[in-house]
Amino acid sequence: MAYETVEVRKTEGCGAEVLGIDLRAMTNRQWDEVQRAFAEHGVIFFRDQKLTPEQHIEFARRWGAIDINRYFPPVSGYPEIAEVRKEPEAKKNIGERWHTDHTYDQIPAMGSILVARELPSKGGDTMFADIYRAFESLSDGLKDMLRGLRAVHSSAHRFGAQAQAKHGNELGFRNADKVGDVIHPVVIRHPLSGREALYVNGDFTLHFEGWSVEDSQPVLDHLYAHATRPEFTSRFQWRDGSIAFWDNRATWHSAQNDYHGERRLMHRITVAGCALEPAA
Repeated sequence: MAYETVEVRKTEGCGAEVLGIDLRAMTNRQWDEVQRAFAEHGVIFFRDQKLTPEQHIEFARRWGAIDINRYFPPVSGYPEIAEVRKEPEAKKNIGERWHTDHTYDQIPAMGSILVARELPSKGGDTMFADIYRAFESLSDGLKDMLRGLRAVHSSAHRFGAQAQAKHGNELGFRNADKVGDVIHPVVIRHPLSGREALYVNGDFTLHFEGWSVEDSQPVLDHLYAHATRPEFTSRFQWRDGSIAFWDNRATWHSAQNDYHGERRLMHRITVAGCALEPAA
């Protein structure tokens, strides 16, 4: 079906830009088509938007309840909005490894809405990967094996006290005591599209249930390398007024850490999801 009230321009590899819209004043028809673009493409990008924090929250609530991140520092006065910040003197950034958000939660997040607030003079792009297509292109034998597996996901090795003591906490993470492990299907049936999607990631997946870390890692490494091949990925170049909204169940992303000595400040709201259903 063609889009009639917005322009949807597919980006090579993953996602689509949604143009010709002001998110502060959408018509009902535009809202319907934005929802359709999100379900179809997994990540959608908007340009030249001027959302205040209040409007960012309002837009997020149209999609569902807000899932407040317990580890990221919040924007002052807006606990619903997490700061994704890198200061000029910092060496690390948030989210450089390929991942998808909140897989360490029992009920993982549906989507994340990231708004650019302060950008470096160059660099700081975000890469996205289409996990539908990545899974569909695996061999049939591997797909059959993966459909029967579940995997352990954890926040402890990223946000826990031992991790902070070992690696430092220059990014300001909080609540090091509120960490733990959960188990999810390795292949899920997406609740919007009905398509199969791979549900592991390099940041939060520890191992397959019933497998050792040593046995799991070669398979996981193969999946990570496969899913981030160029034909499945796109690079989003941020500009003032840019917004990216990605589906955590259909995409991975990676924030490029290539702007040392400059500041980058983004505001992120995470939209709550539902329990994941296995594909099999």
